[in-house]
Amino acid sequence: MPAIRARRLFDGRELLGERVVHVTDGKINAVTVDGPADLDLGDVTLLPGLIDCHVHLVFDAGADPVGRLRESSDEEVLDRMREEAARTVAAGVTTVRDLGDRGYLALRLAEKLGVTEGPEILASGPPITTTGGHCWFLGGQADGVEGVRAAVRERAERGVHVVKMMVTGGEMTPGTFSHLRQYGLAELCAAVEEAHAHGLPIAAHAHAGEGIADALAAGFDTIEHCSFMTEHAAEHDETIIARLAASDVIVSLTAGIVPTGEPPPPGVAKRMPGIIAAVRALQAAGVAFVIGSDAGIGPGKPHGVLPYGARMLVDLGYAPLDVLRSVTSRAARACRVADRKGRIMQGYDADLVAVSGDPLADISVLQRPSAVFRMGRRLR
Repeated sequence: MPAIRARRLFDGRELLGERVVHVTDGKINAVTVDGPADLDLGDVTLLPGLIDCHVHLVFDAGADPVGRLRESSDEEVLDRMREEAARTVAAGVTTVRDLGDRGYLALRLAEKLGVTEGPEILASGPPITTTGGHCWFLGGQADGVEGVRAAVRERAERGVHVVKMMVTGGEMTPGTFSHLRQYGLAELCAAVEEAHAHGLPIAAHAHAGEGIADALAAGFDTIEHCSFMTEHAAEHDETIIARLAASDVIVSLTAGIVPTGEPPPPGVAKRMPGIIAAVRALQAAGVAFVIGSDAGIGPGKPHGVLPYGARMLVDLGYAPLDVLRSVTSRAARACRVADRKGRIMQGYDADLVAVSGDPLADISVLQRPSAVFRMGRRLR
């Protein structure tokens, strides 16, 4: 089986010098400083395969992803999802957490997808939302304490890897609003309790400050977006941010946009200065974060966009080393796969990506992978 040499190695925590990674049956069985190699990648940095903590494979990243989904049969959607999965892994993203699909399609794809066809998919199924709430059209409507408990149980029985709940409204669903809460604290606590009773992590979609505070109080494992949107702007709350920093919760920053020349949706554009200020405030407070790109929701969010999210955060003042950890070892912890993903060390899955140059000096090299391995098999 292959031994892979690289000039530098980021092991998921630190950047090291030249190393040889030995792979057997899809697993890393040793990492050595020297010795023979079957494949010398030259002047590259070898990293753990990147982990995107928030994608939507059912959305095609087109101008109207919701409309196209509504018009498509499950089989048509699955075919597109397979194509998006291939595009994702080619970008060096070898694990994704799919936080919202229709009819458990991402779970179906995860069960069928071959190792060489795409990333490992950790799926939530349809997100739990109120009747007529954000993304209701995905089929996850549930109301009241008993309703959300039943919804969580259904997902556990279907074999999901994570539960997703829409704590606030969102920008993709007319009639819902990002700055307003959808559930009361009793429903949120019930969902968290039920998910944890089934051994599942639970992620909260939360834009508004009150929704973020409620998700934190209820005990959600990750909080997605955390943008502090108000009706017309975005205004972060230092008290809530301090509580986040003091907690065990991980904030999933939905960063990353591929330049398209088209402006963002008006509701996002007018709030963008405040959102950027909130992202910087989270970093200044030391809040634990990962990157969930929200891939699929529009033209600026194609599948595989995660490396652009890394560049965005570095441009906003985040330390490159911390950003690299956020898309590898810390992301693996958030996704509950830290025992086999996100590190280059003995016993871990041989999901690897090589980039030319040093990502600590120029994080944008993540956008141009020169080699990608999935369970030890080279895909590019």
